[in-house]
Amino acid sequence: MMERVAIALSGGIDSMTAAYLLKKDGHDIFGIHFLTGFEKPNPINPEVDVPQAGETIQPIAQQLKIPLHVLDLSADFKKTIVDYFIEAYQSGQTPNPCLMCNPVIKFGILLDFARKHGANRLATGHYARIQKDENGAPRLFQGVDPEKDQSYFLARLNSEQLSAASFPLGELTKNQVRKLAGEAGLTPVFSRESQDVCFIKNSTYSEFLTSMKGDSPEEGWIEHIDGNRLGRHHGLHQFTIGQRKGINCPSSKPFYVVKLDTKRNRLIVGSKEDLLSGSCRVEKINWIGLPPETPLRVRTRIRFRHTAAPSMVIPIDEKTALVKFDEKQSAVTPGQGAVFYRRTEVLGGGWISSDSMPG
Repeated sequence: MMERVAIALSGGIDSMTAAYLLKKDGHDIFGIHFLTGFEKPNPINPEVDVPQAGETIQPIAQQLKIPLHVLDLSADFKKTIVDYFIEAYQSGQTPNPCLMCNPVIKFGILLDFARKHGANRLATGHYARIQKDENGAPRLFQGVDPEKDQSYFLARLNSEQLSAASFPLGELTKNQVRKLAGEAGLTPVFSRESQDVCFIKNSTYSEFLTSMKGDSPEEGWIEHIDGNRLGRHHGLHQFTIGQRKGINCPSSKPFYVVKLDTKRNRLIVGSKEDLLSGSCRVEKINWIGLPPETPLRVRTRIRFRHTAAPSMVIPIDEKTALVKFDEKQSAVTPGQGAVFYRRTEVLGGGWISSDSMPG
């Protein structure tokens, strides 16, 4: 059955191939590309203003022979994603903007736009799968390619958003996607893989934060976990839990960042063993199905590149839980997402609390 579907086009090979597959299946599709306000200048005309910079995506639509809408979401993106990113670092947390962007921007603002233009669903190039349970409710699963699975970043989509989502690449590997694109003669605008933080280009996180805040970083003491002062840091925003490089305190054994003490402006460091945590508190959990009422055996992933660890989720209330790991995990980082899996199914995910400290 022919269906009207919108596809979020980034300019890369993944979303382009997803659009190609949808069109090949006979769907009536149109593209949506949104501007964050942090795009590189148009290579043809560096003086062009941001809304016109969307013209760089036009070759994608022309190759696919589909209509394309370019939305300037710079104000919304700054308010909901960039400001969140800055505020998280200021509070001593390590943010995860993709976990925030997917439910708020892509399956929030873009999905609303798609529906207003007659689309039943919004598709993206994510490597993840959606299946319906016996009651017809959507369930989220990992993509079949373990190297490209992006289900972690989609864990905060609710059931209503998942019902309107489409992930055409979920059953494919990256190599299969490249082969399909090559056979179809598709040429992406951007050949590089997308970065974790799309709005930071040609600068470090520290440089970006300093430029956005508009003030100089505040220096403070570097302290060992035992309380001894080891040196000075040049701003807590330059560090994250588990970081080893850039501490600049000579020692026979390397130091690792164990805690960002924003109240005292202290960088707390210790050994690799000091990073281990047996549990963490997770808040503002989005459960895709019904929230559990009793302890639940899961695998918990505490960052994107982390191997999900066997653990027990103990509910405190519908949105809060204590996670106890079977084996201590390294660098459990406040502000990062904790995503819960049962085999390949994503049950939901929330934010690791600042109360979660090694121990």
